[in-house]
Amino acid sequence: MSKEVRLAFAHPEERAGATSGAQMRDRISLRDHIVDVEIGAFQAERGNTQRISFNVVVEVQPIAEPVADDVDRILSYDKVTEAIAHELAAERLNLLETLAERVADRILLEPQAVRTFVRIEKLDRGPGALGVEVVRARADTPLEILQEEEKPHPRIVFLSNEALESPNLDGWIAQLGQQEAPLIFCVGPHDLAAPQTGHKMTQRRIDLLAIEQNAWMLAARDSRCVVVETRTELDWAMKNGQICVWAPSKIVLDAVDGPDIDPRDAVTLALWFAQTVVASDIILIGADTMPRSDIPLRGVQLADVSL
Repeated sequence: MSKEVRLAFAHPEERAGATSGAQMRDRISLRDHIVDVEIGAFQAERGNTQRISFNVVVEVQPIAEPVADDVDRILSYDKVTEAIAHELAAERLNLLETLAERVADRILLEPQAVRTFVRIEKLDRGPGALGVEVVRARADTPLEILQEEEKPHPRIVFLSNEALESPNLDGWIAQLGQQEAPLIFCVGPHDLAAPQTGHKMTQRRIDLLAIEQNAWMLAARDSRCVVVETRTELDWAMKNGQICVWAPSKIVLDAVDGPDIDPRDAVTLALWFAQTVVASDIILIGADTMPRSDIPLRGVQLADVSL
């Protein structure tokens, strides 16, 4: 029992050795890799960074021929730190468990990697380290992650409040929905005055919720439109031909490098979203402003039903 307890808290390298089978594998390890991260499910953890420690062990297939001191023939340590950096940059997360799983899955994309141990600990949440450890093997990794198929490039359509009330709206949705590219609608806040809190963070949430109210109004008007809040929902919808309406709160608030944009500037926020999802183009229907954009952008007047 004492040995089991010791191994439970031992470095993942020792745990990997203790759980190895008859087929011994080479291992590479990363110890005490500390990064400042904004992560956590509690409100007090939002807007603040904390130190996160990563300890990783990767079991690799032995190379049949001599390495010959050639770095291109081995799994580089850089691939491990790059996997961590990639997942930290993707979006803000609430759970260490989610981050550990994603780091493990990304490491297992490397052809040499067979099994990986990922331990992540918060160093600033109490007198000790609080953390999780996951063990993943290549056979555990979802096929779609291993394949890393190219994601589609959606068409973003921003609808002004006037456009939402237009009798042409149903026709626009039908016409745009027939095109091959996935379709995502963005809207701005409703015209009703939003409550004013006098506090930047809470006001931002209220203004984002005002946009989401308009998104749900659009979904209520047309059953072809489904409100999406997360990247997972969005990825599934785009792959399955679902017309989406973007509810921005989660993606905006969880963005690692979130947009410093007033949510009431809904056109600029939609442009940021279009860049985030690598949209093919943007159509602004009834919008008063035409911001500069690296993505092809087109303005449409309310009277113009030819898209």
